[in-house]
Amino acid sequence: MLQFCMLMRKNVILIVALISFSVIHAQDRNQEEINQGSTLSGESDQKSEQTLRQKAAELQKKKENKPPVTEYKIITIQNDTTYLDTTLTIQKDYKFNYLRRDDFELLPINNVGQSYTSLVKREEQNHLLPLFGARARHFNFIESHEINYYHVPTPLTELYFRTTFEQGQQLDAFFTVNTSPRLNLSIAYKGLRSLGKYQHALTSTGNFRTTASYVTKNEKYQVKTHFVAQDLLNEENGGLSVEGLQQYLATGEFVGEEQEFSERASISVNFEDAENILLGKRFFLDHQFTVLKKTDSTNTGLSVGHVMDLTDKRYRYDQAAIAPDNLLGEAYVAGAISDNVAFEDFSNQVFVDFTNTWLGRLKIIGGSSNYNYGYNTLLTQIDEAGNSTSITNRIKGEVYSVGGEYQNEYKGFQLFADGMTLVSGDFTGNYFNAGTGFNFNDNYGAQVKISSSAVAPNYNFLLYQSDYINYNWQNDFSNIETQKIQVNLKAKKFAEIKASYATINNHTYFQKNADGVIAPLQFRESIDVLQVKLMQGLKFWKLGLDNTIMYQNVQNGEQVYNVPEIITRNSLYFQDYFFKKNALYLQAGVTFKYFTAYNADAYDPVLAEFYVQNDEEIGGFPQVDLFFNAKVRQTRIFFKVENFGEAFSQNNEFSAPGYPTRDAVLRFGIVWNFFL
Repeated sequence: MLQFCMLMRKNVILIVALISFSVIHAQDRNQEEINQGSTLSGESDQKSEQTLRQKAAELQKKKENKPPVTEYKIITIQNDTTYLDTTLTIQKDYKFNYLRRDDFELLPINNVGQSYTSLVKREEQNHLLPLFGARARHFNFIESHEINYYHVPTPLTELYFRTTFEQGQQLDAFFTVNTSPRLNLSIAYKGLRSLGKYQHALTSTGNFRTTASYVTKNEKYQVKTHFVAQDLLNEENGGLSVEGLQQYLATGEFVGEEQEFSERASISVNFEDAENILLGKRFFLDHQFTVLKKTDSTNTGLSVGHVMDLTDKRYRYDQAAIAPDNLLGEAYVAGAISDNVAFEDFSNQVFVDFTNTWLGRLKIIGGSSNYNYGYNTLLTQIDEAGNSTSITNRIKGEVYSVGGEYQNEYKGFQLFADGMTLVSGDFTGNYFNAGTGFNFNDNYGAQVKISSSAVAPNYNFLLYQSDYINYNWQNDFSNIETQKIQVNLKAKKFAEIKASYATINNHTYFQKNADGVIAPLQFRESIDVLQVKLMQGLKFWKLGLDNTIMYQNVQNGEQVYNVPEIITRNSLYFQDYFFKKNALYLQAGVTFKYFTAYNADAYDPVLAEFYVQNDEEIGGFPQVDLFFNAKVRQTRIFFKVENFGEAFSQNNEFSAPGYPTRDAVLRFGIVWNFFL
């Protein structure tokens, strides 16, 4: 508690110093203006008045010529267009985190940049081939569909900064410019380094991305392209040791900072010599040529296009020595552990896009993918009876696919469908989505969607090699089959409800067997999952209440598909403008988070995957965050006391089995947009 108070005091002193500097600077500036005014008063009144009028006219002209913020457009790969939003809302507070998106369905492990416990099982983007493994490292891995393109009337910059734990910082810097009305370029880098409070938990990550988009003068040819390079490194300590768990839980028996283990760095962990890193590079190109342009006099449009994705990923696990106490089992080597797997994928799609005023939009797609996943060594295992089993080192081949997309609007109903299927190659797979929506007005709407997919589990389930003996396998699992129906209801003034019911066959998961060995398994029965999510925002006077509640129910697979039954987040806040011309906008309040206790999946550092366990529960405790945010022009300033109650109670809860939740901490950050 004393440490938390000292941290609060240091930050308050820093804030007061900054405010004092601003006040002194403002006073000096005012004094300069007064002195300047005194000098002018010595001149003729006519000349002074004329000068002031000229300055006012210039300022007014400059203000009138400034493009509105709606001209700064953000364009997705699907050509959905929004514009830059510089407002300060409660949703902006939810997105002010390492991932820069709402993390309602996630629970972060103690250090920034580590993995997340998924309170809701993660849904991956539609795909036909197995995904690269190490999924616990992919929360901050930027995929091709997450890259945006831009169109701006003047150069635009955005700077994001936030403090981390102990030593380090996180930064996301972005710049985009239209060198002409038809050519846009952007460059960005997101970096993090955080030491963390526990031993050997450092995180160091970087996400570099650059984009370009171009449209010819006659608008017949357009291209979007990007390059992304990413490296996500985490030191691994295996969680708290048996002794460390006792030390950690003992701090909850006392109040006060004189106890030894309230300093988290003194708590024992399983090992302090391992790290894993996920590396990735991608070059992406999407271009198309309009053969027949749709106009007011021509009801039909026709274009042809090509999409190319060249992706290279690598995952490495390094450990200076074999883990102590047989935690990860025996190894083939006596010294350092070094596991290295690589994945290359070269995908191409060609398409014909047909548009008609009455028939809608139809897109026919043909694609191919050349994949190469694996290791540089062959492995032969010999059991106690002397029987040998060979494990291949590579999964490679080429597949071909066909599919399409359809969109139309009929009597106010939006109709949409898309699907792809593999027609040739060693893998089989398909996905299909279809639905309809209707907007009664801007405030009320409804949408119904059905989905079906069959795809192989990620490569970690199919093939894995390691210097650790227990982490070697090759499997021929069946495709994971999912059927799902979703209903979304929107009543802007009241609430938004999202409900879904899914049936999952051949669910694939990791689990420790009776000998404590991690093994990939497949659940041969059907799992039924019901989810209902309610989002509600209420405002009265200058007060706001934002509620998000989710209910989950799992049938026929509770022992392998673990999720909490209830997740809730409630924010009560005050917001208002202050000072002349509403120069300052303030927002302050409290956020309450809670999820029911459940057997959360545990984290495995070798695989960088979560595995099923049914012995330890987490959850069932509230987390309270206090926040104080401000907006000055295009700058948003964020102060937050995370997990405030823990500073007083030392509740010693966990964010994953063996990994403590975050301690109370005061964090500061900004998001700054400026225009040239």
